[in-house]
Amino acid sequence: MDKILCATRGGEGSDRTQDHAIALAQERGSGLIFFFVADASFLSQLAAPMVVDIERQLEGMGRFQLARAKKRAAAAGIEAEVVVHSGRFRPELVTAAKELCVDLIVLGQPQGQT
Repeated sequence: MDKILCATRGGEGSDRTQDHAIALAQERGSGLIFFFVADASFLSQLAAPMVVDIERQLEGMGRFQLARAKKRAAAAGIEAEVVVHSGRFRPELVTAAKELCVDLIVLGQPQGQT
């Protein structure tokens, strides 16, 4: 079975991306994995213990966002997995895609950008 990896960060814009990924999974009969990266790299100037704490909070926020996405997929008849990584987005996306052997990656676009 094909696997679709849907990177998400939450919010209204992510809902549209998730809806698209859910529709693709329905069309293709694919598995669906929602993916979130807790990236605390913007805090590089802070003390390490504080960064670790904030990173944990970001991971928790990611798990919440993914649980919400998984519930929306279930309402559409799709059983989705959720995966949270910590680090920088691009390298973690590549790592996840390879580890999970995905066939398609769905990415959104920040709201207001064309």
